[in-house]
Amino acid sequence: MATLDNRKVAILTEEGFEQVELTSPREALIAAGATVDIISPQSGKIKAWDQDHWGIEVDVDKTLDSVSPDDYDALVLPGGVLNPDKLRQNKDAVAFVSAFLDEGKPVAAICHGPQLLIETGMIKGRTLTSYPSLQTDLINAGASWVDQEVVTDNGLVTSRTPADLDAFNKKTIEEIGEGVHEQ
Repeated sequence: MATLDNRKVAILTEEGFEQVELTSPREALIAAGATVDIISPQSGKIKAWDQDHWGIEVDVDKTLDSVSPDDYDALVLPGGVLNPDKLRQNKDAVAFVSAFLDEGKPVAAICHGPQLLIETGMIKGRTLTSYPSLQTDLINAGASWVDQEVVTDNGLVTSRTPADLDAFNKKTIEEIGEGVHEQ
């Protein structure tokens, strides 16, 4: 497995992220040597959604308005229904994600996380996957949608559900270990 020493990864999230879709990638990234920051428009703590009820609270390491995409080597977007729906309405969050895509930095999005990718207007011609209910939205945004546990397209890593987390985490670490991708 790739070592991510000296790599900084942002996990951009809001209230209502799917708990395991944040905790599992964060643990895998830290175990691989990365420095990981939880970034949110909110400060303090934000609450997870855990399958069918509210879950844990996690500490926000840095607020969105206090960071720059230049501070990070890669970006992770956890899913959950509430989280990406809030973030896609936040112009600063959309700009943050757009900068990673524009610079060819690795971006990993799982489940409903790709909703935020749609808002960037930068997924036309890309191949990705997501929670099945987003298939039509992603196709309408110009992406090619496939039903696979993990899909990689030039540094963009996507997966469908928490059942895909092992493959998602492994591929995310590989892509970050490879570094910046050219567009």
